[in-house]
Amino acid sequence: MVSGRSDANTGRIRLGMVGGGQGAFIGAVHRLAARMDDQYEFVAGALSADAKKARASGAELGLAPDRIYTDYREMAKAEARRADGIEVVSIVTPNHVHVPAALAFIEAGIHVICDKPLSLNLKEAKQLEKALAKHPHVIFALTHNYSGYPMIRQAKAMVKAGELGEIRLVQGEYPQDWLTTALEKTGQKQAAWRTDPKRSGAGGCVGDIGTHTYQLMCDVSGLAADELSADLTTFVKGRALDDNVHVMLRFNNGARGMIWASQVAPGNENGLKLRVYGTKGGLEWTQADPNYLWYTPFGEPKRLITRGGAGSGPAAGRVTRVPPGHPEGYLEGFANVYTEVGRAIKAKRAGKKADKDVAFPGIADGVAGMAFIEACVKSSGKNGKWTKL
Repeated sequence: MVSGRSDANTGRIRLGMVGGGQGAFIGAVHRLAARMDDQYEFVAGALSADAKKARASGAELGLAPDRIYTDYREMAKAEARRADGIEVVSIVTPNHVHVPAALAFIEAGIHVICDKPLSLNLKEAKQLEKALAKHPHVIFALTHNYSGYPMIRQAKAMVKAGELGEIRLVQGEYPQDWLTTALEKTGQKQAAWRTDPKRSGAGGCVGDIGTHTYQLMCDVSGLAADELSADLTTFVKGRALDDNVHVMLRFNNGARGMIWASQVAPGNENGLKLRVYGTKGGLEWTQADPNYLWYTPFGEPKRLITRGGAGSGPAAGRVTRVPPGHPEGYLEGFANVYTEVGRAIKAKRAGKKADKDVAFPGIADGVAGMAFIEACVKSSGKNGKWTKL
């Protein structure tokens, strides 16, 4: 812990933010998620690279003038010196800022919650991994928020318990349509940075939503891919990065998998779906109906497991807020990541280990995601050649 900052309290966790100012989408989602279970208090931010916008955004969100920063490096140093300084920072910037900002706060002894993907490239990811190894007291979380859905926790528990038998097939898809035209050329902020290699990295669609799909597949199945064959396509003329992804996967237990991720599929919004099949049965989940999980034991009728309903176990129950039939969705799933990180931070405050059931994506997921992107780009550049991760 940096001298001056105090973690010895039992109040709300003091939260700061880098990025997420006026005109941003995901910053507001992070702030809503952090507030849902009343574990955090948002007290400081460097909310934009534009100084004027940073100040205006901070004032709009009710931050004290001396807690509104125009540079994240200045923020990390200043907050570390304060007795009431932030305990954790959320980094919600374009990808190219993730690692530099995370390093600044890690070195200041401040926990980090970072948006995905982890970095611009695998080299940066490994640099961050090394920094965290030198600061083992710092908690690092990556917001692969779909891992927070109760029915995803249920699916993961069922796979782990052997209810599907040996896993053979893992299928994931995530189609969207919002980049069907050259939206980035209209000045739309979210499209502009996501299609810019300098800010997004080597992957476009594969980095933005392909990594979400891959992380979810690995998280639920308990597997990791050994090698892949990828076909990354750029359909929109003049676009610098891929906007459609097809990937075949070979997993470390011999299972096979496929990913389709697209941002040019008209009629699809955020159509994330997951299917896992083993020797004894299968599971199917779709984000459009996140409170439901289909369980298909071989040779028996399909069974519908509902969040909070009969058949839903303790893994889902511990991240469930309201009774079955009252829908929970995207914001609640996102909040579950924040709440799990909050439990880890509070355990750290008390000098204890977090409960064994506390779970959230971390640096290992981030490095794996960057290895996935790099392998996809490499494979696609060699006409789909099978490539080791």
